[in-house]
Amino acid sequence: MKLRTHYVFSTGLLTLFTYFLYPALITPIVAGLISVIGNLTIDKLGHEIRGKYISRTPRTHTLPRSIGWGILLSLPFVITLFFLNFNFIIGIIDGFLVGPSHMLLDVFTERGIYIRKNKRWTRFALAHFRYDNLVINSLAIFIGIVMLYVALSI
Repeated sequence: MKLRTHYVFSTGLLTLFTYFLYPALITPIVAGLISVIGNLTIDKLGHEIRGKYISRTPRTHTLPRSIGWGILLSLPFVITLFFLNFNFIIGIIDGFLVGPSHMLLDVFTERGIYIRKNKRWTRFALAHFRYDNLVINSLAIFIGIVMLYVALSI
């Protein structure tokens, strides 16, 4: 999926999960910041150029590693929220969920994500849509907006 699609979808998902714990204006802001930083880092560190193609690597495009990267990248927000006397748990939850939300969208693209099979990394995909498919990207963005709307209207 396109990076902007990851941003919107993850922001909606993270806000939906954490708004129940801490319904405050800062919740979607933290979700949006962690979404942008987490998804950007996962894509920048997890892609390499092979010939004339850009390819995903298991460095960030596995479920366990994406969770680790998300938690690591959310630590500055967790520390900041703690010192500002906000509920820092929302930063931990957002950091935990940003990687899996990225993998959820990537599993529907052409080459999918990496899973461990017989001590080797193999690709796994549920569908094989192109990463720049307008319909699929628009659908994921729409779902992200709906999740954000539902979270903020409750």
